[in-house]
Amino acid sequence: MTLIKGFSHEFESPVPASKMFMAGIVDAHNLVPKLIPAVVTGTTILQGDGGVGSIKRTDFSDVIPFNYVTDRIDVQDEEKFIYKYTMVEGGLLGKKYEAADYEVRFEPKGDGDEGCVCRMSARYHVYNDHAFTDDDIKVGKNGLMGMYKAVEAYLLANPEAYA
Repeated sequence: MTLIKGFSHEFESPVPASKMFMAGIVDAHNLVPKLIPAVVTGTTILQGDGGVGSIKRTDFSDVIPFNYVTDRIDVQDEEKFIYKYTMVEGGLLGKKYEAADYEVRFEPKGDGDEGCVCRMSARYHVYNDHAFTDDDIKVGKNGLMGMYKAVEAYLLANPEAYA
């Protein structure tokens, strides 16, 4: 029997949802390794064009407790700024959980130029409740949060990017 564990987290950003989505989702495979090379050493689209159904592999440095993750893009809605994906290989998949899926939403505030609220969630279908710890969840949550904060900082420093 598997149990579901996970997290939900949100934060406000002064960056418009459209820019966060384009930089942090659509072009993340190019941008993120440049922003945080000490953590993400590279991202490769293994199959597809980067849209729904595509398979992407993200490689990590030794600061992360695993070498890589491979994800399948399930939803990439560029109008509603919703992104859903499923881990298909790597990470703790097969070791501590049998499935993992994620959702990221950038919800515009005000007229859309007033920033956004980023809502992230993850669900892990764990083999054994005791083997998958709060620290395991914290690694995933902090990793995602750190990546989006790096994207936000880049966009604030480069307001013409992804316009």
